[in-house]
Amino acid sequence: MTERETVLLGEFKGKLDKLIELYMRLKREKQLFLEEKSQMKEQIRLLAVTNEELVKQVENLKFSKSLLGADEDSHGAKLKLNRIVREIDNCIALLNK
Repeated sequence: MTERETVLLGEFKGKLDKLIELYMRLKREKQLFLEEKSQMKEQIRLLAVTNEELVKQVENLKFSKSLLGADEDSHGAKLKLNRIVREIDNCIALLNK
């Protein structure tokens, strides 16, 4: 082998080593990105569950507020609920007849 071929072979080996090193680094980065993607998917899932719970709470609060009325206190709300329960009891009694 001539000196020129030896130099070219050495350069080729150096470039090949750099290419392999770059490939391994990119492979590690890809794995990190895949793990991060998985964590973010789980976080999105948890946030969606939390969002659903909060929407239910808002609906419950709206319902409670509608029962209370605009300016009534908790005593007035209890009276309304008692009236509604009595009406339901009356309906059940009528259905049982």
